Amino acid sequence: MDKHQENFKIRLGFFILLGSLLFVAAIFFIGKQKNLFDPVFRVSTTFYNVSGLQVGNNIRFSGINVGTVDRIYFINDSTVGVDMLILISAQRFIKADAIVSISSEGIIGDRLLVIGQGSTEARNIRKNQRLASTEPVETDDIVASLEVTALNIEIISGELADIVLKVNSGKGTLSQLIHDASLAKNLTKTMDNLESSSKGLDENMKAVQDNIFFRGYFRRKKRDADKMKALELEERKSE
Repeated sequence: MDKHQENFKIRLGFFILLGSLLFVAAIFFIGKQKNLFDPVFRVSTTFYNVSGLQVGNNIRFSGINVGTVDRIYFINDSTVGVDMLILISAQRFIKADAIVSISSEGIIGDRLLVIGQGSTEARNIRKNQRLASTEPVETDDIVASLEVTALNIEIISGELADIVLKVNSGKGTLSQLIHDASLAKNLTKTMDNLESSSKGLDENMKAVQDNIFFRGYFRRKKRDADKMKALELEERKSE
């Protein structure tokens, strides 16, 4: 009986020790995530709509977690204040004119605050400073925009289907050009005539240049062109 009680006490002590270690580890993990063990300073910002932001959400700067949301509260009927705890180690990198925006972890993840870069000539952020903000884009607005885009695509695809149907059924000018062999032949013949006319024009121009009455004119034109080229070459060499 005594031995049984002694074993029970040993097991009980072991579970108590294990539970205490797990509790300390959980406190340390949570404190690490919420920056409870690192020196921080407080800044604030305001939004018209925090869009699901909650106390404890992360704050990022240049893609790195630099703090957490400490408090969310109403300032008036149209403005919500947000207090942030920022790591002291990040203070020298954040500028006073940086803009705070609300983003999310992925498409459907938790909300978070993102602090922008700010300008290089601005001073560093100070304790208890209020930063400017930009309002988040609501998911409902995105869905509404996608619905409009989908409707437009549906209308365009329907019109394209009508055009293809008319072409296949032999209606319209485009269908006639595709299906009427005589039109295609006439178009080919017209192109051939244009090509022949172009060749004939070249031959006529060559004949005019060889004509004794126009030979001097074309020679002068050639000499003037050669002089212009020579002048351009001299200018390039002098540069």
